Amino acid sequence: MSAQAPAGHPPLARYQALLDHAELELELAGRGELEALESLGERWQGLIEGLPERPPAEASSLLQNALLVHERTRIELLRLNDALLADLSVARRARRTADGYAGRLSPRPRLDQSA
Repeated sequence: MSAQAPAGHPPLARYQALLDHAELELELAGRGELEALESLGERWQGLIEGLPERPPAEASSLLQNALLVHERTRIELLRLNDALLADLSVARRARRTADGYAGRLSPRPRLDQSA
């Protein structure tokens, strides 16, 4: 996909593409498709490459919406992270319980979660 808007397209087409991209990231984060989300990084770089430092005033609402969608994506990723940590905790507890029933309760190294 070309990062440049084809000739004849309005100058806001690239800013609309940024918003569309941000919405796709939110959709992928919401579905937990982290590999697909990660693969979009290069595409984002291509979309922002060459944009002027000061966007046209007409692009303001598109950029504000993209910023809001990015914030929603960040929150979605934080929720996903919390859910994964909770699942890890449950798995650890289940393992310890199983080890107890099997008579294999020995001290295990602990992961420092403060990092």
